[in-house]
Amino acid sequence: MSTEVSWKNKELTVGQVAARSGVAVSALHFYERQELIHSRRTAGNQRRYSRDTLRRIAFIRVSQRVGIPLSRIRDAFAELPDGRTPTREDWARLSEGWRSELDARIDQLRRLRDDLTDCIGCGCLSLDTCALSNPHDQCAEEGPGPRRLLTGGPITEPAQRSRSAC
Repeated sequence: MSTEVSWKNKELTVGQVAARSGVAVSALHFYERQELIHSRRTAGNQRRYSRDTLRRIAFIRVSQRVGIPLSRIRDAFAELPDGRTPTREDWARLSEGWRSELDARIDQLRRLRDDLTDCIGCGCLSLDTCALSNPHDQCAEEGPGPRRLLTGGPITEPAQRSRSAC
């Protein structure tokens, strides 16, 4: 079966959408179950997608690539009138709404990059720097896991420490 698509075709098969979008057929089915894309069924029960589905999939993939969860993407699509495909203006508006969340992730990734070889507040106390950075496992009071990487705060003396310090 050929996946070549004529620009004149208004509807695409699942194989054509997969080939053109670079997304596996199983992912398309998943996106459909998640109500991110829609198809109609032919008399033979085959899926047919409108061409603008390709733009919706591109929007999904780009959003996921920058770390936006599918639930937020679904919410963004729900804001569009009549469930239409996002325009350039829609993308600008929606992505602007994600800016602060993305900035926080960028900060967290910078901390991860910069502190990966240092104490991360996990409680293992096995690095030389742990005695200086996390004396007596102070971060354990803040919760489980690598507290310095999760919260981004420096480790301070207990009297000075805020709830988000570790």
